[in-house]
Amino acid sequence: MQIANHTAVITGGCSGLGLAVAKQLVSMGANVVLIDINSEAGARQQAELGADNTLFINADVTSEQAISKALDSAVERFGAIHFCVNCAGIAPAERLLNKQGEPASLTRFNQTLSINLSGTYNVARLAAAKMAENAPHPDTGERGVIINTASIAGYEGQIGQTAYAASKAAIIGLTLPMARDLSNLGIRVNSIAPGVMGTPLLTAMPQQVQDALGANVPFPARLGSPEEFAHLAQHICQNSYINGETIRLDGALRMQPK
Repeated sequence: MQIANHTAVITGGCSGLGLAVAKQLVSMGANVVLIDINSEAGARQQAELGADNTLFINADVTSEQAISKALDSAVERFGAIHFCVNCAGIAPAERLLNKQGEPASLTRFNQTLSINLSGTYNVARLAAAKMAENAPHPDTGERGVIINTASIAGYEGQIGQTAYAASKAAIIGLTLPMARDLSNLGIRVNSIAPGVMGTPLLTAMPQQVQDALGANVPFPARLGSPEEFAHLAQHICQNSYINGETIRLDGALRMQPK
């Protein structure tokens, strides 16, 4: 599907991977709708990306009402939704039992699943309903593309990642059946499973910690860049034969227990 003059909804779009995707798509002539809960960053990014082709909406991905209203606003502003890229998420770290033998918080576990899994599912299903209203592309039959963000932790979760790994493994599990569910409508669904990426969460760490994480990557031995994630998202949007796939973006890294 072509990107120019089409519209992408991006959750977590005001920082990190989501912002990188927004910048890449805008550079190719797309309209972008940034859904995030950081109003200050949203206003800044809307101004930097350009008010003519960028819309920021403060909305919680776990809220059916808020996301439904946000997607209505996106269609009202730009006419249709063609791409949905889900990058909103959290990454808590907590062992199942701490050093005192106390069990991990069920509240934090459920919160992680709510944002990472239910939030992704909520946005994807509501975006798919909007995409289903699009006219099919005359050559490919496509109406839309959904890209979800998994993680290599969904395959090889480390110590302290029970909640995060479970949420990302579930995203991987969603990918194929979601693609099958939407295949008759011409809506493709794929996921990207990034490894250790140079997002603000990691680049805020001491340089020696960043270097140690990058050294574990077989090649290239460094952190991945948000721009590399964005380039892959762009390719998925454009390549009509990629469907139902979870693509690892990790420099051949396989995570060790810790």
